[in-house]
Amino acid sequence: EEGLLEDHPFGNILSNLRHLGVRATVVELNCMDKEMTNRMMSELLCLPPRLTRTLTEIVHHRTKGNPLFFTQLMISLHKDGLLWLSLSHRRWEWDEDKIRSRKLPDDVAKFLMSTIGRLPKEVQNVLCILSCFGAFSSDQVFEVLEKHFGTPLIELLDFAVAEGLVDRSNGGYSFGHDRLQEAAYNMIKLEDRCLYHFNYGVALVPRALELQNDDDCGMLFTAATQINRGGPAALQDVEQAILIANLNLTAGQKAIEMSDFPSAFSFFDNGI
Repeated sequence: EEGLLEDHPFGNILSNLRHLGVRATVVELNCMDKEMTNRMMSELLCLPPRLTRTLTEIVHHRTKGNPLFFTQLMISLHKDGLLWLSLSHRRWEWDEDKIRSRKLPDDVAKFLMSTIGRLPKEVQNVLCILSCFGAFSSDQVFEVLEKHFGTPLIELLDFAVAEGLVDRSNGGYSFGHDRLQEAAYNMIKLEDRCLYHFNYGVALVPRALELQNDDDCGMLFTAATQINRGGPAALQDVEQAILIANLNLTAGQKAIEMSDFPSAFSFFDNGI
């Protein structure tokens, strides 16, 4: 990957060699398919392919079969204690759940960021929506937004999951790396961001009010937070301003009940 070599240590080595007049031949490696990745995994861990297949599925999904990133991710997993040599069982073992939820290394994220611009426009749009909700957004939020906007958002998110850009876990969606979320958010024009947040928050209000008596206040907090990020400039009239002030009042009271005083202060402050 031409763009990646510029910042990668190996790219610096090549640059220094050229500067010294040393001739170097660059051999380009294509990305590996799952079968080839599993063969490499099997040989690396000295285990039969049938035992490494589930780990291969996770690693291939996260690296798209890039040989450089496969190696780097495996080293990173070992350093972080997610892949270890068990002396009692005399074999390599790993924690699949933690590996699935682990954030991507920086340059793997950069590799995947380069694919965002090549995605279908509808998928790019849904990534922008997801980026407005920060690190994680629940299925429930996107079910409401999908119904409100009449767009198959969950289907498009699942497409992004298949591309390795988004993770599906804990009943929701999240970006595999902060830089992916940042890249998607930066696709939204600066002058449009407030309106995006405001519209998403308003779309969630009816459902949030239905659930306000439930123990789970996630929808209420999400709706209020999105509206508050939109700011007063997005308000259309006095009636809407009163509705949002009451929403913040309710969210603040719920936050106090949960002893989350910083959030309560923020809701009250925005309501005022």
